[in-house]
Amino acid sequence: MTNPYYRVRTTITRPDAALLEAFRGIPASNIGDAMNRMACMHSRIRPMNRAPLLGTALTVRVRVGDNLLFNKAMDMARPGDVLVVNAHDEPFYSIVGGQMTTWMQRRGLAGLVIDGCIRDAEEIEAMDFPVYATGISPNGPMKNGGGEVNFPIACGGLVVNPGDIVAGDRDGIVVVRPDDAPAVLERTRAMVEKETRVMAAIADGTWDRTWVDEMLKEQGCEFVD
Repeated sequence: MTNPYYRVRTTITRPDAALLEAFRGIPASNIGDAMNRMACMHSRIRPMNRAPLLGTALTVRVRVGDNLLFNKAMDMARPGDVLVVNAHDEPFYSIVGGQMTTWMQRRGLAGLVIDGCIRDAEEIEAMDFPVYATGISPNGPMKNGGGEVNFPIACGGLVVNPGDIVAGDRDGIVVVRPDDAPAVLERTRAMVEKETRVMAAIADGTWDRTWVDEMLKEQGCEFVD
């Protein structure tokens, strides 16, 4: 018998470690550009400290204001996993605080992304453990249950599947499906190389800007004296 919205999947398929590691240090914006600018989370998911993020999604959906299944997922997670949590953008209750975040770091998790609130903000801000959330609330959560672990979820305007590659920096979060990752990595590297050339051209004053007028002309923009 199944019990929708109160169930835990105990096994997931994680991407190849070398493929995951190849994304380390690449800006989230470049990775997102390589996916037609459609794979970055909403700006409401913002960094709570300065630690960059890269890991494998372990997905969690909780009942509003409840973190019982979050606790289970935290204990199930393996080193290198990122807990990605749909907490329904709840602004009143926090779902996680300093103790739980310290426990995740102690167990070798790669980070936390939550469409919801945290507390113990100063403690988390000082940690070298990446945390992304929508906000901060001193109100703690309930533990009445409900939700799912390791099923597809919505988070920050994206569908996230268990095993997806999740990367983040000060700009925000981007999600890559493992099947797409080799092609995305190739395109991202090409974009990084192009960006490096552009920055060099800016530095020496040779950045070609003729494309702006060409594009405006092509689109029929009218110039009025």
